[in-house]
Amino acid sequence: MESVGKKRSRPRRAFTPEFKAEIVELCQRGDRTVGQVTKDFDLTETAVRQWVKQAELDAGTRDDGLTSDERAELARLRSENRRLQQDVDILKRATA
Repeated sequence: MESVGKKRSRPRRAFTPEFKAEIVELCQRGDRTVGQVTKDFDLTETAVRQWVKQAELDAGTRDDGLTSDERAELARLRSENRRLQQDVDILKRATA
């Protein structure tokens, strides 16, 4: 028996950057609210609001987060840092 009040989770979907840009443009144009756009395209409001926020950060109209380029650089630096830390650990074990 299915429990009452428990929603079935939606499978994770992937969207192209072009689709996200179109959705952001619809939201920013102003003739429809974010809620209307999410209902029309069967999207979650949280995801669409995040796409709009990221587009505003990338455009420079917001400054309360990282741009896409900064996020990519941060990910690259973290990866490099992790690799260098592993190298240091290997060298420490070799000299011990």
